[in-house]
Amino acid sequence: MRITDFSLSRLPRIEFGAGALAKLPAIARSYGTHALLVTGAGSLKDSPFWPAVTDGLKTQGLSWLHLAIPGEPSPQMVDEAVRALHAEPIDVVIGIGGGSALDAAKAIAGLLRPGNSVMDHLEGVGPELPYTGPATPFIAVPTTAGTGSEATKNAVLSVQGPGGFKKSFRDEKLVAEYALIDPDLLATCPAAVIAANGMDAFTQLLESYVSSRAAPLTDSLAWGGMKAARDGLPALYTEAGDAPARERMAYAALVSGITLAQVGLGSVHGLAAPLGAFFPIPHGVACGTLVATATRINIEAMRARAANHPALEKYAQVGRLLSRQGQLGQEAAHAALIDTLEAWTRTLQLPTLAHHGVTHADIPRIVANSRGSSMKTNPVHLEDGEIAAIVSARI
Repeated sequence: MRITDFSLSRLPRIEFGAGALAKLPAIARSYGTHALLVTGAGSLKDSPFWPAVTDGLKTQGLSWLHLAIPGEPSPQMVDEAVRALHAEPIDVVIGIGGGSALDAAKAIAGLLRPGNSVMDHLEGVGPELPYTGPATPFIAVPTTAGTGSEATKNAVLSVQGPGGFKKSFRDEKLVAEYALIDPDLLATCPAAVIAANGMDAFTQLLESYVSSRAAPLTDSLAWGGMKAARDGLPALYTEAGDAPARERMAYAALVSGITLAQVGLGSVHGLAAPLGAFFPIPHGVACGTLVATATRINIEAMRARAANHPALEKYAQVGRLLSRQGQLGQEAAHAALIDTLEAWTRTLQLPTLAHHGVTHADIPRIVANSRGSSMKTNPVHLEDGEIAAIVSARI
């Protein structure tokens, strides 16, 4: 095997394992005595993990402010938090929650000290000024298994509505100092959250694996992550108390964040951006409902225009992995991959796009806004009609 050129961007220090949350107070204390806790709207405060966090911080002599993030974060939300907290003596920002809470915490940590608007740096909108920092140290503690935000340099922010957008504030200075991955935190996740986030993680792994920038290092990580998701996602959806399933999905989500940060994604995430901007559709739901169809259309496009494309065999490898049928030929393995993804979509009860208000009349503007950074690393260039067909099939 030829080892192609690749680069590896900065990663957090990663602490993975059941009980990793207990390490948080001492790690936070190493940065100072004043913390900002950024969480979701309320599920963490209602869980048994909240007293463990707050009591631990007290024991270490830390004081803290708490900011709850309702839904997906917007630039306005980040700017308001930065204005309110800029003068506070915050030594460390701790994000505990799903991808939305972590993305908000990451953006706020990046701007607390500079004090300027996130719109100055948001890609694709505004002046796109270079970010120079300094960032406040950031600790990421995911409570869901989905976006992998704990391992990335980008904070995804959304403005929802007809003129909406979903864009990233992205810089290596935003990478968390520590990522604490405690699979036990998944025990309180509702089944619908497990389904949507788990399919997002798997999609990130698959799209990284077939990305036009894929490299041997990321391939090996993505492969192990997909195997973990195969064995973990259906089991975790059925029973969140299944400890091995929690561990597998926590690992799959973490690795998906690492691989996407290195080599990019593909058509599913290209479409998820405008869908999430224009409609009240959760990111994981958008990815989960699209991935089977997008995979099929990618394969069909390569068969028609690039029959020797290496991603065709990569898709086949994943089909053999998911179906546990290692002897399948390429075409049969492609069919097994699509069949498995369609079965997961049904079993995990992922809704159609129409459930969130998408109609066939919306397809042209969705397609027109789908060609962001994720679409650039799709393994094959998709024509507008092919992108439209992905959306149409899931309405």
